[in-house]
Amino acid sequence: MAAENSRTFVGFGFGAIQAGLFAFEALRSRRFARVVVAEVAPALVRAVRQNDGRFALNVAHRDRIESLELGPIEMLDPQDPDDACRIVDALVEASEAATAVPAVDFYSRGGDASIASFLARAAALRSGAPLVVYAAENDNHAATKLRSAVLAACDSTTRERVSRSLCCVDTVIGKMSGVISEPAEITHRRLLPLTPSTPRAVLVESFRNILVTSPRAVCGHDVARGIDVFVEKDELLPFEDAKLYGHNAVHALAGYLAHVAGFQRMDELHQVDGALDFVRDAFLDECGSGLIARHRGIDTLFTPRGFADYVDDLIERMFNPLLGDRVERVTRDPRRKLGWSDRLVGAMRLTLAAGVEPRRLARGAAAALLLLAPASARDPELAERTLRSAWLDAESPRSPDGAEAHAVVRLVLDAAVELGCRGPAAAFA
Repeated sequence: MAAENSRTFVGFGFGAIQAGLFAFEALRSRRFARVVVAEVAPALVRAVRQNDGRFALNVAHRDRIESLELGPIEMLDPQDPDDACRIVDALVEASEAATAVPAVDFYSRGGDASIASFLARAAALRSGAPLVVYAAENDNHAATKLRSAVLAACDSTTRERVSRSLCCVDTVIGKMSGVISEPAEITHRRLLPLTPSTPRAVLVESFRNILVTSPRAVCGHDVARGIDVFVEKDELLPFEDAKLYGHNAVHALAGYLAHVAGFQRMDELHQVDGALDFVRDAFLDECGSGLIARHRGIDTLFTPRGFADYVDDLIERMFNPLLGDRVERVTRDPRRKLGWSDRLVGAMRLTLAAGVEPRRLARGAAAALLLLAPASARDPELAERTLRSAWLDAESPRSPDGAEAHAVVRLVLDAAVELGCRGPAAAFA
């Protein structure tokens, strides 16, 4: 076991989640002698280095924003040959690491400078306890995909050793965060920029209840983690479902309907009579029905009382004015969010399977569809084509069909027509 204050932590990516969660918690734990971050943006690497490895973070509480200066951390550029060697060396001695990149397909990008390559080379040189790697990408199977990418980057002589040296764990990160890049907003809200020479600020909520797969469930024995604030679960998938088909689904629904209503910030929904009640009812009666039906008996979360508490806490946090969440951020990438197994349609399917008609979720999906293809409100054939095209991906090269698909299409198209006819007045009515 690593002695107190002698550990090394390595993070990949330096966005809001890495800076505002993993690096923050590693520094706050006081159990790590080194916090190392590999970041592909050379300007950001230089900025943190010029600031003596220090960075600023803004934390939104329920009643105030707390601005913190943190560090030092070691910023390394994986595309620089000398830094690349330092990344491998840090991973060899590290006890924990975290990936916080845009998507799981980034694991293998960059050839020899990819996350998978660095982990493969380091794991082949390690001895002792396996490296715990938190996979923070928004994918229910991120840890499995990361492990597969690492093993694919090995040669046959090191694959078995690498397999024993890695303990990739999934995460459920219900912590809302964002990067604010408008100088006027940073100044108006009195936020600290990431560094004095970096014209953007990281703002995260104070929430710390992060769930991770138990390392014992992955590698067969206990591993003493330095970031011990994270809560371990032997089976994380039910909680990942709650995040994707509950938290993410309703956040997206609220964002797309807020866009229809003409708002710029999520907290502006406080101004609309019935808006938060509509969101809460979608969360509790539709998402909750599906999630409780699927995972009843797993945990107190999947009971009527437990889920109601989860909903009420999240509704308050989602629309916290101090978080200042932007509608534009929440509504990015509507095609992906309308995917067959993604947050909106996936939640609708789960609700339908429980025998409940997801009319509120359908309205959120319709608002996303209209953002993707505005003419869909007047052209049902275009609407259906657009929706079904969003259901195609590498894993599902053919659009789903059958009764379930037809039920989803009908509900979304009906809601699209209503939104098209009534406009903003129909958003939360």
